[in-house]
Amino acid sequence: MEFKKIGVLGTGQMGAGICQVAAAAGCEVLMADLNIDIVKKALGGIEKRLGKAVAKGRMEQAAVDKIMANLHPVEGIADFKDVDIAIEAATENIDLKLKLFKGLDEAIKPEAILASNTSSISITLMAAATSRPDKVVGMHFMNPVPVMKLVEMIPGLQTDDAVFEDVVKLAQTWGKTTTVSKDFPGFIVNRLLIPYLNEACFAHTEGLGTIEDIDTSIKLGLNNPMGPFALADLIGLDTVLAIANVLHDGLGDPKYRPSPMLIKYVEAGWLGRKTGRGFLQY
Repeated sequence: MEFKKIGVLGTGQMGAGICQVAAAAGCEVLMADLNIDIVKKALGGIEKRLGKAVAKGRMEQAAVDKIMANLHPVEGIADFKDVDIAIEAATENIDLKLKLFKGLDEAIKPEAILASNTSSISITLMAAATSRPDKVVGMHFMNPVPVMKLVEMIPGLQTDDAVFEDVVKLAQTWGKTTTVSKDFPGFIVNRLLIPYLNEACFAHTEGLGTIEDIDTSIKLGLNNPMGPFALADLIGLDTVLAIANVLHDGLGDPKYRPSPMLIKYVEAGWLGRKTGRGFLQY
């Protein structure tokens, strides 16, 4: 299948990154969110980031102009009627994603594919909420999307093999390396990552070390670019908690229970970099 026109629903950090990558690969990209103002803000953010790349000599202005010409803000998903694939990139909330998937299913043409950028939620469950379960695929991009090479590809129980292979090839034409995960809670990356971040919270609560000492120990002791608390702040503590809950509920093992410390920070609204304060202050 040829993918010329892409619809992306949700233009936050992840969705905007997906839009940029698709547009850079030459696709026509329709961008939708709760309202057009949110989309225009995301478009401005993309242009600003690309402008910085030009200023640093990493890109030519002509390349930026081509990318921006491929990006089209739209009023809503009713404008997605002709897209070849619609990618949902909303908050990691099961009820919200099911609602959005039902809406997208009604809006796009029958032969189009539905994909979700979910980082932990069942693709099989979302597929069952549509009239095209064989055309539903998981595409878990990493943050920040334009920089990170990986896309975790997840077929649902109902996903047609040929459809899945077409979407894998699409991600690869966007310059991404793909891996395939079974449709289990958390998939591969977050099945391993979230317990690590959660355990850092338990370790701090038990007095093993300060937040700064734990982060520094991991950075210098394991040669990681950042420690678990800084990484959790980058991801967003609400997202970390949401995925931890999916793992705990989906796998039924108490070892995945969310740390009370993580829960309290989310209750306080200290969600990380996006709010100016998380485990660290920004």
